[in-house]
Amino acid sequence: MKHNRLLIIFLTLLLAAVSTGAPPPSITDWPQWRGPERNGLSKDTGLLKQWPATGPSVVWKADGLGEGYGSLALKGDRIFVQGTKGEASAVFALNRADGKLVWSTALGPKGSERRGNGPRATPTIDEDRMYVLTENGDLACLRVRDGSAVWRKNILKEFGGSNPGWMISESPLVDGNRVIVTPGGKTGGMVAFDKMNGNVIWASKDFSDEAAYSSPIVVDVGGVRTILNFTSQSAIGVRANDGKLMWRHNSPANGTANCTTPVFADNKAFFTSAYGTGAALLGLTAQSGEVKAQELYFTKDMMNHHGGVVLVNGYLYGFSNNVLTCLEFATGKRMWQNRSVGKGSLTYADGMLFLLGEENQVGLAEATPSAYVEKGRFSIADTGRPSWAHPVVIGGKLYIRNQSSLTVYDVKGK
Repeated sequence: MKHNRLLIIFLTLLLAAVSTGAPPPSITDWPQWRGPERNGLSKDTGLLKQWPATGPSVVWKADGLGEGYGSLALKGDRIFVQGTKGEASAVFALNRADGKLVWSTALGPKGSERRGNGPRATPTIDEDRMYVLTENGDLACLRVRDGSAVWRKNILKEFGGSNPGWMISESPLVDGNRVIVTPGGKTGGMVAFDKMNGNVIWASKDFSDEAAYSSPIVVDVGGVRTILNFTSQSAIGVRANDGKLMWRHNSPANGTANCTTPVFADNKAFFTSAYGTGAALLGLTAQSGEVKAQELYFTKDMMNHHGGVVLVNGYLYGFSNNVLTCLEFATGKRMWQNRSVGKGSLTYADGMLFLLGEENQVGLAEATPSAYVEKGRFSIADTGRPSWAHPVVIGGKLYIRNQSSLTVYDVKGK
């Protein structure tokens, strides 16, 4: 009887999985920019709480990724990362076990800029397809298995947008049957394409701010699905089903470069930028099928440039310019500041902050509002360019992309 009951349970779970048409999500996947929920939070557990003096051991290192500042996506036994091949902007698929190249696909001409050439974005993996946006606006839907193209287009040319000074840095957002990007053009400030064929589902024409450098997130506010992002001028909220601009808020935006992906929790959205500006927490409410925004507080204590902010147990962690800072999310109260590894980026896993300083320092610190507590630090190679690609922690491994190389470290506890 016991075996029969177990068989019934197994068959019930299998039937449920089949009925959804998709396999259950894996906690060892990191399928897009800042992870499964675009929040920089990993579900990894059992990680080292103190690193050796020389840092965690290297599992493998892969070279040949060319130039670029993009982070990486991981799905199953593959790693996907953008870079350059000669004069082309490209995407690479690597074997997750050893970093060996599986395939690469050129997407369009490489962009050149004095602060660094090549792509800035991260591929977005959606089942058997991926969506990749280059520094020059070339958007492609590729097959994961071999990198062959399903459809392609250039979002700047199609919607009359202009490439911002440091080039497009947005990672595409997949929401249901739509893939969403922000061209900032006269005929499409934000655009939703049919993810299967590239046809335009909607194009926002009630704003035409030039594109910024941020990537969007999608949230639910009182039953209204809403896309949050930065433009060159404002924090914005766009209705996901038709592209209507529902609100815009200027206080957290600067006139130079708005880069940081917004953070959302408890019907509140946190936007932050640098260049002397700061951050605002916006309260979002649904009214008659639209969402309205009201500023709850503004603070100068978080001027995040492009290294990202994570929200952990009610507290925000991120670099305010070159100082790592902890703020209380609900109030904006500053809990502590520390120079840590210098200005950089970060991700969170298993109670710890994994820090990557732009001057080639990697650090580990406790994610606690009580004080800055560092638990390890080591150096990586100086490539002559800043270390700007966001780190990833998943499956017991720490992934550091540094221009042409990707190095994987074992951070699993014994």
